[in-house]
Amino acid sequence: MSHQRDLAGKNGLSVVIIAQNDESRIGSAIESCKSFADEIVVIDGGSQDGTVRVSEQLGCKVYTNAWPGYAKQRIYGSDRATYDWIFVIDTDEVVSETLAAAIRELKFDLSDTSKAYSVLRIGDFLGRWMGKGERLVRLYNRTEIQYKDSLVHETPDVQQDQVSLLPGILWHYGFRSIHDHIQRFNKYTDLEAEGAVALGKRFNLLRMLVRPPLRFVQKYIFQGLYRKGVPGLAVALFWGMYEFLVCLKQYELQLVRKKTKKPEGEPIKEGSAYAIQQ
Repeated sequence: MSHQRDLAGKNGLSVVIIAQNDESRIGSAIESCKSFADEIVVIDGGSQDGTVRVSEQLGCKVYTNAWPGYAKQRIYGSDRATYDWIFVIDTDEVVSETLAAAIRELKFDLSDTSKAYSVLRIGDFLGRWMGKGERLVRLYNRTEIQYKDSLVHETPDVQQDQVSLLPGILWHYGFRSIHDHIQRFNKYTDLEAEGAVALGKRFNLLRMLVRPPLRFVQKYIFQGLYRKGVPGLAVALFWGMYEFLVCLKQYELQLVRKKTKKPEGEPIKEGSAYAIQQ
């Protein structure tokens, strides 16, 4: 990067971005990190568009790695960074000026490698910013902390009492269309159900009955999405449906696995495994 380290802080910091087919948005993510990054590393999963070209033109180090899963790709990226302090951002996110300034200042005092830092991320939906946001750990030292190897909702493995919240906002421009949102929604619920089964968690009917409405109430009432009109209602309903689908897909996976373990020669009822495609 062109920035001198004495201008950005005494501790070197690598920004790591995992990317795939997002040439229209990755430029904004990269630009928002330049004031505090000593390098920006992009791990591309095999883009067919101009994602790699845009990243290289903006001075990033680009590596290509066939998609192994979210957590594994982030670990791959941190392993290729020059510096031990890692800031993680996605292609559809933008660091606010306040957050960038906080990271620049923090770089003079990154002495506790067991400590991590979270950011407040606020996402958009149908043209409006939604809710109070979510806290996500995005700055950590790889010598002490690494990502948990999970299929979805991956996060650095650190105790919450070791996490401090940075001021400012990470703006998440994640909404493209309802069609795209539902596609990703379906993908994430698949991964979460698969992860639950892999961990040996059993389907719970009470959870499927209780979690969806509770999640809706949490988002719509307690997090104030009722103030956001139709977009807020839609997001709250999506959250309730998300919880329902994770439970239902977990039930389906367990049912299919149970059927496939029948004694040899006993037929499986036609259509019972239709949704499990490897």
